[in-house]
Amino acid sequence: MSLVLIFLGLTLLVVGGEYLVRSSVALSFKLKISKLVIGMTVVSFATSAPELWVSLTAALEGSTDIALGNVIGSNIANIGLVLAITSIISPLIVNRDFYKYNWPMMVFMSVLVYWLLTSGNSLEAIEGVLLVTLLVIFLFILIRGSRKRTKINIEEVDEALAETSNFKIAIWLLIGAAALYYGSEWLVSGSRTLAAYLGVSEFAISVSVIAIGTSVPELAASVIAALRREKAISLGNLIGSNIFNLASVLGITSIIKPIHVNPETPQILETDIIWMIGFAIALVPLSLIPVRYEISRYKGFIILGGYIFFLYLAFK
Repeated sequence: MSLVLIFLGLTLLVVGGEYLVRSSVALSFKLKISKLVIGMTVVSFATSAPELWVSLTAALEGSTDIALGNVIGSNIANIGLVLAITSIISPLIVNRDFYKYNWPMMVFMSVLVYWLLTSGNSLEAIEGVLLVTLLVIFLFILIRGSRKRTKINIEEVDEALAETSNFKIAIWLLIGAAALYYGSEWLVSGSRTLAAYLGVSEFAISVSVIAIGTSVPELAASVIAALRREKAISLGNLIGSNIFNLASVLGITSIIKPIHVNPETPQILETDIIWMIGFAIALVPLSLIPVRYEISRYKGFIILGGYIFFLYLAFK
């Protein structure tokens, strides 16, 4: 039964990714804002829903290993697995806004969450409010700046989507979000059942099976965008999802139920979150050396190799 759930979940995730990319491009035409911003708002919010659901459920049930490990592991998977595979399929051209807004915010939020967790061994409601507030401010600055300086290159997208009605865009968004939500739920449920049957620890499940499962929406949306050469959405989706995971998933979860670090699993703060920060920081030298503003195929293989090594250490 777990294998059936995994298969159905993957199918729904691919369908949801297709509808989200299509609706995001249509929204870019309607709102006249950059595709990068669309990727960081609409797509990122929808694809972060599985992480929010898993972390909130885990926190309410007292499973702090899953609540934290899911987000940390998912952020690592977004770069080490999703970005790597996406760049292997089609080398990514890095937008200059990445260095000015998106990458600094991702690294800042990663370090901030690390500091909040290590300073008190928990995320309380007031700290959750801080994370969500920072996200709102960041999105406001990003969207306002985009309206002033960005023009959409319609040669890179399907021009027919410019004529899409608002009603159809809304339907596409609903279908995409629903498919990603239920697909991720079934995938995670099936993966947890299978992993438990095989005798894998809860901690290993949270940073590997569950994290990979909830990152499949990002993988589906980004691969489809890369195949369509919508590279701005691919990169924006990944970086935006990491920011959303830290700010909204952990933020909203801790507002509803404070997240406490399990003293029996110190490796979450001693190793895993360090890996998360390391993957985030490594994006800049990888995108500048030796070819500037490009994450090429061989760099993708390097990133993927690092992620496989991380999984080996996690299970070891």
